Amino acid sequence: MRASDEAEFTEFAGVMVRRLRRTAYLMCGDWHRAEDAAQDALVKVYRRWNRIDRSQGLNGYAHQCLVTAVFDQSRKPWRRRERLIDVDESLQLKDVAGSVDDRMLVVQALATLPPGQRACVVLRHYADLSLEQTAEIVGIGVGGVKSQASRGLSQLRELLDQTERSTR
Repeated sequence: MRASDEAEFTEFAGVMVRRLRRTAYLMCGDWHRAEDAAQDALVKVYRRWNRIDRSQGLNGYAHQCLVTAVFDQSRKPWRRRERLIDVDESLQLKDVAGSVDDRMLVVQALATLPPGQRACVVLRHYADLSLEQTAEIVGIGVGGVKSQASRGLSQLRELLDQTERSTR
C-alpha cells in the first residue's frame, strides 16, 4: 500500500473505530465482542482499501463488514456457550438507588431481538443509514429491512413498556 493510502486509511480508521464499536455493541451487547468486530471490520476494509470505490462511500462498506463480523462471531460455538443477558433478568435490572438506567435497558432489550431484526434496528435508527444502505449491508431487500425494523421496534416497545410498568 502506498504511503498516501496508508495515511488515508489511518485517518479513516481513527474516525470510524469508535462509531463501529458502538454500533457493534448495540448489535451484540458485549464491549469485548464489539471491539473484536470493529477490528475485524477495519481489517477487511484495509485489505480491500485499494479496490474500494470511495465515491460509493466507505461508511457503508465498513458497516457491511461490521455486520458480517458480528454475525460470524455469533455463529462460533464458543460464543453460543454463554448468553450475557437473560430476558427475565433484563426486565428487572435496577441500580442501587432504585432508578432504572435507560441506556442499559435499551441495550438489554436489543439483545433479546433476533440478529436480523437487531441489525436492521441498529443500522436504521442508531447508525442513521437509509433503507437502501441498510438493505445492501444486511443483504436483504428494502421491504425486508422495513419488515425487520418494524418487528424489532415493536418488540422493543413491548419489552420497554413491560419494564416501565414493572418499575411503577
